[in-house]
Amino acid sequence: MIVTLTGMGLSAAAGLNAYIPLLVVALLARFTPFVTLPAEYAWMTSWWAIGTVAVLLAIEVVVDKVPAVDTVNDAVQTVIRPLSGGLTFAAMQGAEQLDQSAWMAERPWMGVILGVVVALLVHSGKAVARPIANTGSAGTAAPVLSTMEDASSLGLSLLAVFAPVLALVAVVFLLGVILYSWWRAAQWRRRRRARGAVARRSEGGYLPLERDP
Repeated sequence: MIVTLTGMGLSAAAGLNAYIPLLVVALLARFTPFVTLPAEYAWMTSWWAIGTVAVLLAIEVVVDKVPAVDTVNDAVQTVIRPLSGGLTFAAMQGAEQLDQSAWMAERPWMGVILGVVVALLVHSGKAVARPIANTGSAGTAAPVLSTMEDASSLGLSLLAVFAPVLALVAVVFLLGVILYSWWRAAQWRRRRRARGAVARRSEGGYLPLERDP
């Protein structure tokens, strides 16, 4: 049970930022006794892996705070974030410190699927909400939201490892925010279509019909 909660928390964090949970797991596994990864994932603790993830994280932190560029980045991350979620879930699924589930142990592929799905759900909420916030704030919301998402990803990653039950509460809250974002996005698009229809009618120059004398 604990391994599932930890994996879900890390996957949700990956939906906000693909590289933070990877880096947290790798650093904890390399420098602390709190995480011991299974042999097939030991490569994550190598210096080349840590260095690569750190560089990618630095790039992500910068580009995600630039209006319009963040939308392009979200499109690219549609593949990367779910893959990160699946990888971190699978890696932690075999960690020695976590209570193992016999059902999950017999189905190691399930962790990958759950990680991909959770990360994709969180990512979709972020990708939908960001353009709306950018449009409504003339781009000023991008750096603020990005910083909040990075902080949330870090906090959720740490909770997933050290307080999995609290991480579950945070994931449920995050999914609620995502549902609200989808609803708001639908309302926003509906209003834009309505305004566009009004503008087209105005530009069409509809004239009143002339009456016969």
